[in-house]
Amino acid sequence: MPNTPASEDLIDSRYAAWRLLITLCLVTLGSSCMYVVAVVLPPVQAEFGVDRANASLPYTLMMICLGVGGMWTGKLADRFGITPVLWVGSVAVTAGFVIAGLAPNIWVFGLAHGILLGLLGSSSTFAPLMADTSLWWNKRRGIAVAICACGNYVAGAFWPPIAQWGIETIGWRHTYVGMGIFCGVCMLLLSFLMRQRPPLVTLDDASVSHSGFVSSQPFGLKLGQAQLLLCVAAIACCVAMSMPQVHIVAYCADLGYGAARGAEMLSLMLACGIISRLVSGWICDRIGGIRTLLLGSALQGIALVLFLPFDGLVPLYVISGMFGLFQGGIVPAYAIIVREHFPPQEAGARVGSVIMASLVGMALGGWISGKIFDLTGSYHAAFMNGIAWNLLNLTISGWLFWRIRSKLGNQFMVANT
Repeated sequence: MPNTPASEDLIDSRYAAWRLLITLCLVTLGSSCMYVVAVVLPPVQAEFGVDRANASLPYTLMMICLGVGGMWTGKLADRFGITPVLWVGSVAVTAGFVIAGLAPNIWVFGLAHGILLGLLGSSSTFAPLMADTSLWWNKRRGIAVAICACGNYVAGAFWPPIAQWGIETIGWRHTYVGMGIFCGVCMLLLSFLMRQRPPLVTLDDASVSHSGFVSSQPFGLKLGQAQLLLCVAAIACCVAMSMPQVHIVAYCADLGYGAARGAEMLSLMLACGIISRLVSGWICDRIGGIRTLLLGSALQGIALVLFLPFDGLVPLYVISGMFGLFQGGIVPAYAIIVREHFPPQEAGARVGSVIMASLVGMALGGWISGKIFDLTGSYHAAFMNGIAWNLLNLTISGWLFWRIRSKLGNQFMVANT
């Protein structure tokens, strides 16, 4: 394995582009479990005889463990390189899918998703590969990282219809075993193409943007207070976001359209999320992170409201596509806000905290929506719950934006006196 850093001449090179393509494939493979679990929710619930909340627990465990796992896999990649981390991830993905496919009850099924697929598997391909990608690009670093981050949305568009076809053809258990073998083997083979260590990047080599407002008191608050508010906003935003993403398949099945239509809507939602993530990155470069967050959150709220009066098959397809287009850039906007308003030397740890908070929100939201369904017998109240959490996110981000505007206004008045 090449342990010496690559030449700086390879930054922004054809090799970096080829490596980015491999990275996209790895993230797509590693993120497969994040979206397939939503497709198998109805048959798993029926086979194990559990309520909707307990059937949603595997997703909850997986997302929490994914957030925790991303912290230590990133540190391991910094120390040993990305390839050994990918080796561990490939074995964990195979073992997780196979054990879940053979699970005798919901608890074994859930632990396989949490420990193997979340903590060890998918976490090896998300945060570590985003960090690795950023070291291979200078001029086009933003779009390169955006393409890498799109991998989990590509997984969301690609895997649900395949999983649904497998469920209808060979059953969910055989589908899980087959996916585990395929994804794990492909990850292992691709990992050998990632053995080259990235170039050493010094502070002078890094392109540091000064367009953002960096302060020891972001938004006029203490660092800890500002960080806490962003984390709460990220949790609230992703509790709202998780309602359609986790339960759209079960929602369509309950409406009588069948799980296959729900899987198609999930794929459409996440395919539109790919477009949204790339376009939002372009928008963010022009209006800043906090405005992009406000725009995306407001549009996400509108899409959630539209789910309430419209439950026809065609409207659900349209609204699912709109939801994907509206929310794809929200989570990356939190990371950009940190880079714009917090001390740059602390950006890595603080971005990691916000991303972990967003994953906790996704996990919590999936379980809360299932619990509300169990208590009320419908998803109407679950959508209302998502709207309420989205309003909390909008309130926090709107207040932070107001503080920025007020501070800039005061600086302008002082400068003109």
